[in-house]
Amino acid sequence: MRPVRCMTASRAASHVHARAPLSSSRGASTTRPSASSADAGDAQLKRGIASFYDESSSLWESIWGEHMHHGYYDAGSAGSLTLEEHRSAQVRMIDEVLDWATAAEDAGPRAVSRVLDVGCGVGGSTRHIVRRFGSDLGCGITLSPYQAERATQITQEESELNPSGSEFRFQVADALDQPFDDASFDLIWSLESGEHMPDKAKFMSELYRVAKPGARIILVTWCHRILGEGETSLNAFERLLLAAINRAYFLPAWVSVGDYQSIAQDLGLADIRTGDWSENVAPFWTAVLRTAATPQGLAGLVRSGAKTARGAAVMPLMRLGFATGTIKFNLLTATKPF
Repeated sequence: MRPVRCMTASRAASHVHARAPLSSSRGASTTRPSASSADAGDAQLKRGIASFYDESSSLWESIWGEHMHHGYYDAGSAGSLTLEEHRSAQVRMIDEVLDWATAAEDAGPRAVSRVLDVGCGVGGSTRHIVRRFGSDLGCGITLSPYQAERATQITQEESELNPSGSEFRFQVADALDQPFDDASFDLIWSLESGEHMPDKAKFMSELYRVAKPGARIILVTWCHRILGEGETSLNAFERLLLAAINRAYFLPAWVSVGDYQSIAQDLGLADIRTGDWSENVAPFWTAVLRTAATPQGLAGLVRSGAKTARGAAVMPLMRLGFATGTIKFNLLTATKPF
């Protein structure tokens, strides 16, 4: 099954001005890479991301289901939860983010006819959002051919059981060079994909470009902590911690939510709000570690391959990153002015 294109790739020639590159959590470099070497590095990164998710998505789905992201838990909650309760927390995450992002809409929620899910996984969030808003179209893009095909398959199977008037399309596409016309979508959603983007300013400018005037952009992503007064970089321990995670999960340099906010301001986005839900995702990585250690999880890791096993090996580092405050689970929402 081939991924379906959401719409034509024709685009206006103009592009939104991008900010200067952000400082990296990897530390300062004495030399600036050439454009060609940077492009080659980005291409290698994207191939790594695609292969990682091609390899690991089936195992994740077999244990965790169609939602490939953190769950939302009440801050300070503890105790042992069942896998089904953790899955419910993943669905709750989507609704909590939508409620948070739209809470300040004085005139009531805007009509959401066309939804774009950037980094859609196997389409769980896309389908949930479209059904919540009664949207006409839900598009999802991913670098992983496996995910695009699986998202299409799941959607078709669900549609056969519960037909609706909504249309869903999933395809392989680069979030930094999206194959959509300007001003195409009423809601732009990106849940835990921004951390994979090597150029955060270009990523945000593409979200801006494909949003209709008045459309809402919602970004939920892993960030590093905001630097304190007088700090020019993370400390050595934090840099080493993130570097180990980067190698396993094919991540470029990290940024803070303050960096994202600055980009949004430079783009001219309105009603910018940010949030820190690090406490609300605290139980998640412990739960993922436990499922990885089950017979099903261990057998799946062996079958899935080296990249998936390496990702599992650094899960304790993700938990450590949250525990030390190095890693933050941040949100940003804004609207594109009319």
